[in-house]
Amino acid sequence: MEVSFKFSLNSEGDLQMWAKRLIVVLSLAMVATLFSGFTATPVKAADPIKLTYANFFPPVHGQSKLAESWCREVEKRTNGALKIDYYPGGTLTKAPQTYEGVSLGIADIGMTVLAYTRGRFPVMGAVDLPMGYPSGVVATKVANAVLKKFQPEEFKDTQVMFLHAHGPGYINTHNKPVKSLAEMKGLKIRSTGMSNYLVNALGATPVGQSMAEAYTSLQKGVVDGSAHPLEANKGWKLGEVLDYCVAENSVAYTTTMIVAMNKAKWASLSPEIQKTITEINEEWIVKHGEAWDQIDLDGKKFFLEKKNEIITLDPAESAKFKAAVVPAIAGYAEELNKKGLKGTEIIDFIAKEIQSNR
Repeated sequence: MEVSFKFSLNSEGDLQMWAKRLIVVLSLAMVATLFSGFTATPVKAADPIKLTYANFFPPVHGQSKLAESWCREVEKRTNGALKIDYYPGGTLTKAPQTYEGVSLGIADIGMTVLAYTRGRFPVMGAVDLPMGYPSGVVATKVANAVLKKFQPEEFKDTQVMFLHAHGPGYINTHNKPVKSLAEMKGLKIRSTGMSNYLVNALGATPVGQSMAEAYTSLQKGVVDGSAHPLEANKGWKLGEVLDYCVAENSVAYTTTMIVAMNKAKWASLSPEIQKTITEINEEWIVKHGEAWDQIDLDGKKFFLEKKNEIITLDPAESAKFKAAVVPAIAGYAEELNKKGLKGTEIIDFIAKEIQSNR
């Protein structure tokens, strides 16, 4: 900036006036210089925080699609501050290793089945017992109610986003129909985690396998059947290698799934982002429960389209099934009591929650 002065001084007052004018002009020149420097180097927006989400469900499964929609919703409602790369089908961590993988930071976020690491989550394991679940909505509400009330120490190494749980889990068989408790004896039933309690209580032999192994085992006759909800008949194509489903709701179990985030990663997020994610979690609890019930309907339709049969037990046999699981449930409560984990209180709470949410 060039400044020229042309003046004559007639008094000391004139000198003071022009000195003040000179100071003002020089100050304006300095401000202009500063602003020209700022506009020359524009401020860059902060790069998004990148996270990974590991899930064992195959990409086409309804629960996998819902998990991916959670990722996109978080990105949207944080205005792009977070970017989440989604890895379905066990491509980042296998189901049994997902929880530990999240705690160690191998994945930032993960969804897995608690029962895949049996004994690791004793308090939440109680939710999976054959308590007579009528729907995925109810099972999901119960799981989150237990989490909120008892705040199990078993989750202390991650930040739990939320839990969800499938609809009524049944005994399904290949070739051999089951219409009585006596006909369960000797059958080899693929099961996972707490569904072993149901299989054992009914007199069959549990064979521990993940859902990913179930199709081949049924197809090759390694097992006589599988314990799973109706949704798996389509979601995992098990309806193609089964013939019968014993739809006995009085002993229906569930399987609880967890969505958790690495604890350090969660702590690194701003309070505003944490609040946004927490709000989304509350919405997705409802969505997951409802999705389980919808895909149960889809699985039932698929099962029947394959000319399979859904068996309804007569009242006498239904009562026998229900009576058979009572000792197993009481036994698990006692196991927790011995560990100082309020087993009886937890089981009673679950039973009341199921009844109140029917």
